[in-house]
Amino acid sequence: MASGARPSTKRQSNMAKRQIHITKAKLKRATDSRSWERGENYFRQGRVGPLLTDGQTLMAKVSGRRNYQVRLWAQDNQVDGECSCPMGDAGVFCKHCVAVGLEYLNQGADNVDADGLTSLARMQLAKPAVSLDDLREYLAKQNKADLVEMLMDQLTQDDRLRESLLMKVALHGPGGLDLATYRQAIDSATDAGPGGFVDYGESYDFVRRIESVVESISELLEEGYPAEVIDLTEYALASCENALGYMDDSDGSMSAPMERLGEIHHAACRAAKPDPEVLARRLFKWELQTDWDTFYGAAERYADVLGEKGLAVYRKLAEELWSKTPQLSAGDREGRYEGHRFRLTSIMESLARADGDLEALVSIKSRDLSYPYHYLEIAEIYKKARKPAKTLEWAERGMKDFPNHPDSRLVDFLAEEYHRRKRHDEAMALIWNRFVRSSGLSAYQDLCKHAKRIRQWPTWRGKALEYLQAIIGKQTRPKQQGRWDHQSKRDHSTLVEIYLWEKDVETAWTQAQTGGCSDSLWMRLAELREKDHPADTLPIYQAQINPIVQQKSKPAYREATALIRKIKKLMTRLGQEAQFAKYLAAVRQAHKPKRNFMAMLARVK
Repeated sequence: MASGARPSTKRQSNMAKRQIHITKAKLKRATDSRSWERGENYFRQGRVGPLLTDGQTLMAKVSGRRNYQVRLWAQDNQVDGECSCPMGDAGVFCKHCVAVGLEYLNQGADNVDADGLTSLARMQLAKPAVSLDDLREYLAKQNKADLVEMLMDQLTQDDRLRESLLMKVALHGPGGLDLATYRQAIDSATDAGPGGFVDYGESYDFVRRIESVVESISELLEEGYPAEVIDLTEYALASCENALGYMDDSDGSMSAPMERLGEIHHAACRAAKPDPEVLARRLFKWELQTDWDTFYGAAERYADVLGEKGLAVYRKLAEELWSKTPQLSAGDREGRYEGHRFRLTSIMESLARADGDLEALVSIKSRDLSYPYHYLEIAEIYKKARKPAKTLEWAERGMKDFPNHPDSRLVDFLAEEYHRRKRHDEAMALIWNRFVRSSGLSAYQDLCKHAKRIRQWPTWRGKALEYLQAIIGKQTRPKQQGRWDHQSKRDHSTLVEIYLWEKDVETAWTQAQTGGCSDSLWMRLAELREKDHPADTLPIYQAQINPIVQQKSKPAYREATALIRKIKKLMTRLGQEAQFAKYLAAVRQAHKPKRNFMAMLARVK
């Protein structure tokens, strides 16, 4: 939901005296450019359903991947809103809110009458709005049997409401607590349905259904059934893990109910105080075998429940498996992913941290030295413990064991350690070697940072540029000066990037002219030189039209059309209006079958 709170029902008594002050400018301020553009599209596509208003709040349904409920209101000279979509739940003024606001404006919100009311507000106020209080009063007067039948009819259509009420009956029914009903609710909520898969558009409703069941389990804990809740949460977690295998959870929305189940499980264990040794075995097995980080770090998190006995069992189980885990040396990939090595390592590290045993932690880390990053992890452990000799030893070991493929993070770490010890030559040797291996803008910038630190950048800059020129000389063949066509060899892109980063546009242009560069760099150069050198930039823009149009999409057509408008301005500045007409005719002839593009070009005057 946006920053302002939605008007309460207590304030609805004054609704006939007010209107919703929404303007296009306020709508734009409430959202981001991406949501605005998508909201405009939704509005134009007619996705907004009938508008309802009580004078303070605007309500409507918007059809997207599903139907979303939107509410808008104006407060403190701004527009606020809420939507039932995932983005709305995250507090974003989403595209659906934008679409509803635009529909409101489209229905006459800009036309205010003599009383200060818009035509839509006048239409709504002509018929008094019914409040929730009115609805409550009406229901209170109805026959109980009629209400029951009304509710039962609704339950056949509303899965969430039905499951919620079934669990309330299972908790408070005459037969006592019925756990089978809870399990059935869990099964129902995590069932993918007839299709066997929950796609992205369905995942929001799917997860909301699960969340409803999770909160019912939480209520069961509050009612004083911790032992039963332990069983239910573990059953629900297993069901959620299974559900993740047949759903598109691109947004990671399933993590919320699973984390909540973990919290409820821990609280239930604290209240029920189960046998710590039995619990330890169950948690260890789950943490070791799960694919979804369920009960990750259980030894630390459940220490208050496991106590000494439980932790001893947990440790024994881990150490037995750890003793059978083979040592991996530098570059040894075989066996790295066998069994549950990664999770077992995490468990062992967790136990070592809990003990505060530095050397035990290093011993665990050093069991796998198949990657240079693992040396860095050990060096960082020693650095945090303020053991400089060990810190440097492990960082240097990593560089020695991986001379040809060092981890960039390890290089940075060791260079920093050398600088700290005033061993600047060794630091610069590391950074130079990395520059030679990659020779890109990022490596050049890094070289600059380290060289400036010791006030030697002019020397190192000259060395770097000389090296790049030598590499280019070996790799390229002579090029036709000034070539910028789409197929040209992109030999000088790195030098062009470097000079642009140094804000030397003219030298960057010379490098591009001499050896060519990527299309994106040509466009950057053109934009930078457009004002003072229109004749230079014109052929660059023209060369980009065909490649863009060949993408054959509306966004590409819009991009090409915008570029053609820019070409027109340049040709007008150069006194080439007649040539532009011929150029535009040639573009139309070349892409005549592309009707959408032709329609856009028709608006280029």
